[in-house]
This record gives sequence, C-alpha cells and structure tokens, in this order.
Amino acid sequence: MAPAAARAEGPGAYHFGFKKSVNGQLPSIDEEGFKGIVTKHGALFLGDTSKKELFLTFDNGYENGYTSKILDVLKEKKAPAAFFVTGHYVKDQAELIKRMAAEGHIVGNHSWSHPDMSQLSEEQIKAELDKVKEHVQQLTGQREMKYLRPPRGIFNERVLAASKRFGYTNVFWSIAYKDWDVNAQRGARYAYDQVMKQLHPGAIILLHSVSKDNTEALGSMIDEARRQGYEFKSLDELAGQGGSVTE
Repeated sequence: MAPAAARAEGPGAYHFGFKKSVNGQLPSIDEEGFKGIVTKHGALFLGDTSKKELFLTFDNGYENGYTSKILDVLKEKKAPAAFFVTGHYVKDQAELIKRMAAEGHIVGNHSWSHPDMSQLSEEQIKAELDKVKEHVQQLTGQREMKYLRPPRGIFNERVLAASKRFGYTNVFWSIAYKDWDVNAQRGARYAYDQVMKQLHPGAIILLHSVSKDNTEALGSMIDEARRQGYEFKSLDELAGQGGSVTE
C-alpha cells in the first residue's frame, strides 16, 4: 500500500498516491489524475486543514503480534483509532476484534480476501464487503460498518460508486510511509521521523499494524503531536464535518 505516485492498475483504475507534506505544507492529490472521482464519491483523504486534528488509522491484514500493544498504547493515551480488517484477520483474531470495538475504536472494512476490487463485479465487491461486516457483527454486535479502505489502495470510479451505494465512505490517507515490509523494519526512531516530518492539520495517518517500528514509536508520536497542539479525533467526527479532499 505504498504512498508512491499513483499508477493505473487497469482501465480507469488507480493505486492511491499523493504529494507528501513537506515542511508543514499540505499534501495534495492534484496531480495524480483521480481527484475528480474521489471528490465526487465523498471519499476521505484529508480532514479540515484549518484544525489541528489528526486521525489514526491502521490496516490489519494479518496479525504479527503487535496489535495488542498498539491497543495498550491507545488506551493509555486515550487516542481513538480506526482498524481496517480483512477476512483473514477476522477469522484469526476474534479477541482482538472484540477488544477494538469494546475500547471504542472503529472497526472498518478492508475486504474479505484483499483483492484488487477494480477487477471485481459489483456483486463480487458487495460479497467481499458483506462477509467482513457480517463476521464483525457476530463478534462485536456492531451493526454498522461505515468505512472502507480498498485493498492496496487500488480503486476506480466503479469501486467508489458501488461501495458508496452499499453505505461505505472510502478512507484513504495523507500521511504514510513504507512500513508494511516486515523484513525492512528500521527502528522506532525511523518510524517516528517518517510520520512526524509529514505532520499537518487534518491528517489521516495510515499505519500498518504488522510493523514493529510503528508499535514502538506510537506513544512518542502521540505525545509529540499533542505537544505541538494536535488532537486525535475519530473518523466519525471527520465524517460528521463533511471531510475534505479538496485541499
């Protein structure tokens, strides 16, 4: 799920990418060719850039032994987050799913089998999303599942339109770095630096829970962001504001 330049995965399909924030300047999706459809279908990429608010999101494709610690840190720091889970994760980590919901975090949809959804029919997309939603509901009693992060950040207009009809807001990101490669972890300081140098108002932060570096740096990230005057908010608060992709 690299935050590299967008590239087409097929006719009309893109891999989400963005111009990173540097020296406090705002990131943008002005040059990648997909801003129009992202805006049209109400997908989130960036919050209100007039407010020093941050939105923590984690992708949970599989468990690598760190999510419990991540939850411990979030609980200690009283910071909300959204966890986007796959079918594998739901089947394999029922207790962690229950804990996420019990501790007030959002459990979002990352699809059942992590496919390139731009290659699926609308019926197949619905089946992928429904299966995750139904299994999470069985575990947590959560009736609603309102947020979707397309696997690998691959999407096209049909994916955005169909998932919106199914009741989902697609959530992309405005801070990310290459954190998902478990064989290329570079230490907590590296993770901290990669996130903090991109910090900007309204940021939706993408982290992968498989990263040892993220886990070890998370508390320091939260503390330093707050020292700089930022508040951590829930995606529900962003969606309620009518989150922006137009900056």
